[in-house]
Amino acid sequence: MVFPPELFQPKSIVVLGASRNPGKVGHGVFTNLIRSGFPGEIYGVNPAGGEVLGRTFHRDIGELPGGVDLAVFVIPPRQVIEAIPLLAGKGMKAAIVISAGFKEIGGEGADLERDLREALAKASIRAVGPNCLGVINTHARMNASFAVGSPPPGSIAFFSQSGALLTGVLDWAVSAGIGFSKVVSLGNKADISELDMMLYLADDPETRVILGYVESIDEGRRFLRAAREVTAKKPVILVKAGATAAGARAASSHTGSLAGFERAYSAAFRQGGLLRAETVEELCDLALGFALQQVPEKDRLLIVTNAGGPAIMAADAAERLGIPLAEISADSRERLRAVLPPTASLGNPVDVIGDARADRYREALAAVRDDPSTGSVLVLLTPQAMTEPEETARVVVSSLSGSGKTVLASFLGGESVRAARAILGEEGIPQYSGPERAVRALGAMIAYRRIREAGLPPWEEPARAPLPAAAEILRDVLSRGRRTLGEEESRGVLESYGFRFPNHALARTSEEAVAAFEGMEGSVAMKIVSPGILHKTEVGGVRLNLRSAEDVARAFLEITSSVRRMSPAACIVGVSVQEMVAGGRELILGMSRDPQFGPLLMFGLGGIHVEVLQDVTFRVAPVSREEAGEMVREIRAYPLLAGFRGGDPADEEAIVEAILSISRLSLDFPGILELDINPVMVLPKGRGLMAIDCRMAIGEGER
Repeated sequence: MVFPPELFQPKSIVVLGASRNPGKVGHGVFTNLIRSGFPGEIYGVNPAGGEVLGRTFHRDIGELPGGVDLAVFVIPPRQVIEAIPLLAGKGMKAAIVISAGFKEIGGEGADLERDLREALAKASIRAVGPNCLGVINTHARMNASFAVGSPPPGSIAFFSQSGALLTGVLDWAVSAGIGFSKVVSLGNKADISELDMMLYLADDPETRVILGYVESIDEGRRFLRAAREVTAKKPVILVKAGATAAGARAASSHTGSLAGFERAYSAAFRQGGLLRAETVEELCDLALGFALQQVPEKDRLLIVTNAGGPAIMAADAAERLGIPLAEISADSRERLRAVLPPTASLGNPVDVIGDARADRYREALAAVRDDPSTGSVLVLLTPQAMTEPEETARVVVSSLSGSGKTVLASFLGGESVRAARAILGEEGIPQYSGPERAVRALGAMIAYRRIREAGLPPWEEPARAPLPAAAEILRDVLSRGRRTLGEEESRGVLESYGFRFPNHALARTSEEAVAAFEGMEGSVAMKIVSPGILHKTEVGGVRLNLRSAEDVARAFLEITSSVRRMSPAACIVGVSVQEMVAGGRELILGMSRDPQFGPLLMFGLGGIHVEVLQDVTFRVAPVSREEAGEMVREIRAYPLLAGFRGGDPADEEAIVEAILSISRLSLDFPGILELDINPVMVLPKGRGLMAIDCRMAIGEGER
């Protein structure tokens, strides 16, 4: 259904459960609406009647004198459901269900929430909640919540699945004088979700930056597509909580054991152009930068300070985040030399020395204001005997206003810089309590600019039918009641998607193994074939570089004996005899199906050390050719692939094609739950790659 503008711009509001008792939620909501100065009609409904702040309560919905655009429910769950059709008859288009007692209590509450959704859908009404704090639109002077206090009007929108966290952020905003446009407590998300909020706020002229606190995302793929649409218009910064604990589960592949919810969310946020804050403190820091300043047009940062220590901390933070420091031009250096003491530093950071008063800051900033290499300026100040914090704050504003630079400040200290910080904030310059926090905020702003400049690759779902050969193999495995594909069956699926494997043969006896060896060239590898064994080396199931018939016969007996001893319940199909592949590097390719986002692709350094080194990277399918290339270049071992110290560069294009093939395979067959190709030997440029070992896990849905 269409998002109702009445949620934020109603002409009339009714509070069901309005109360005269200051200890009741219904009292807090009703009085907040009145005290926020809402200009429209405000009605209260309470069977006992009464009044608050001169407003008389109506005893039931039938007594309401006029139509209602928005209803706020603070009544028991069953009564909420019963009231919806009655209020729909009064013209209600949107609802805020603050009432608790729904799915958060389980059992009967979950049934009530289902009934609530059905009642809303039948009446064509959209709702926030239930079990929420409420909604605030500062620009409409509407505080339909039971939060303490209202933030001033501003350009930051914030939605949260946690009401308690939302109140903390609002308290910070009120104390810091930070303005918000919209504030929404999502609660249980029975109807309106973070996806709906992002799409609405993307086109909200009163919102410049969107913040969110999320604990779960129910429609991952829709959310990801929506995020790409929204972040093309304005920045979205999210805190995601609860990802790591939720991801703990048993997995039957390397990819599954390394993936987890945290990896999926990180990959999805990146592909959606979303900025992620690790803490609520960082969320507020980033919001401040985006709300008050323009996004830097250039990467390079200039630091001006009166103390060396904080400047070094800022420079270190910039290097860690990949923010280059500006190279001050020769002309700017001469201008600085003319106005600063001989002991001052004319490089970057520019150190105006501890005895600097406001006039020295003015002269230094004037000298570097128009430096062509600079995209942003960070002004640092520590209070010393000669320091003039308030006047210096005014100098920062007057000197850099209109410069086209992104300006941030960190005036360190407490009471002595309190007034100076207020001056900076009032004039639109974000102020941070430490230089590292300022640099982190700047890093997010630069990252967003880069996202906008590069653009996000198009989201392309495959339109073709799954390949018949692969489909037949999967159907055959399921028909035999199995859910795991060993190397032999997995190889058939992957070969139909373009993967190459070494010459190989399945041997069920040592004689068959020797015959297979004699039909191949060079040395061979031998591996146990058993669908239930993931780590073949751990059960003695692998032998490499076998060069004679005697070695092969002995290896067959050693492998089968070791597996029977160490894994007696395993079903041994036989032993695979493969030609050895030389001259390549071991990689891993894989896929694990995430419950929220679908296929999560993995690429990285492979072999027996994959779970120890964990040099891997992830993306949500589908991926573009550009994104597949990014995956290759992201791993720490990439220099080895690129031809480290004169080595032959690996065939990167073949790796990219392999990632794209797994992306297509995972979307063609939703029943494939996990896939490992480990190791994959990537050969020198122009020679492609060779898959050495593989396995899959499938679900009943693949039928």
